[in-house]
Amino acid sequence: MNENNAVENVTNGAVHWFVSHQELLIRYSEGIITAILILIVGNWVAKKIARSVGRLMQKKQLDGTVVDFVQHLLRYILLLIVLIAALGRIGVETASIVAVVGAAGLAIGLALQGSLSNFAAGVLIVTFRPFKSGDYVDIGGVAGSVTSIQIFSTVLTTPDNKMVVVPNGTVISSPITNYSKYDTRRIDYVIGVSYNADLQKTKTTLTRAVKADSRVLKEPGVTVGVHALADSSVNFVVRPWVKTSDYWDVYFDLLQAIKEELDKEGIEIPFPQMDVHFNSSTAVAPTSKVEMRNIA
Repeated sequence: MNENNAVENVTNGAVHWFVSHQELLIRYSEGIITAILILIVGNWVAKKIARSVGRLMQKKQLDGTVVDFVQHLLRYILLLIVLIAALGRIGVETASIVAVVGAAGLAIGLALQGSLSNFAAGVLIVTFRPFKSGDYVDIGGVAGSVTSIQIFSTVLTTPDNKMVVVPNGTVISSPITNYSKYDTRRIDYVIGVSYNADLQKTKTTLTRAVKADSRVLKEPGVTVGVHALADSSVNFVVRPWVKTSDYWDVYFDLLQAIKEELDKEGIEIPFPQMDVHFNSSTAVAPTSKVEMRNIA
């Protein structure tokens, strides 16, 4: 009997507690259910948004490493927002959580200031795309082909097959020369000839030598003209246009062809020379004087 009475008292007490706290329980139950729904739906939405951003970046042919990093970073940021919203539904004071997260983010940002600067620069690179993988570029005095655009740095391969890692912060803060951006490039030569040379004949010879190469583009044409009257030569500029992919092959071949054509026409390419004159006197002890001058 005593045991039955005890059980009955406990049951009655529990029922009474539930009845007296019914509204509180309902409110907390609604908050917990809502929080669970927020977590489930928020996780699904975060995945969808992150994947959509990843697909968009892939369509723009951005580097795979950068796409994965941005996709995961965006998802975690969205999940953090969802978690804070869910905690708020069950009565947790979210203002303090946001303050803690903000303070932690500030501390991490100060500790990783250089890395975050490089990361931000990497985002700018993949957004504005001054170059892409495979382009031949000159960045802050370092020239090479872009191997990959990573999160914090850009990797170049030099013509002599050396790998150079350039921090993205340096890339953004330095002048960028992209030699592969356009389909055509202009070759610039400065060819010096003797002051005794026939200038019109020289111009005709240079034009003929350049146009004989089929890789030289007919449009926008070849520019040949007198550029400067230098100390020991008359300098001509020779500026043909070629396809970017043919640049160096044409550069070397044309330089040889120009030299051979000028030799064939008897047009002299000057170089510094020195005349030495010896003067002697019989009235006094033999002396000598040396006069030196540069001629074409």
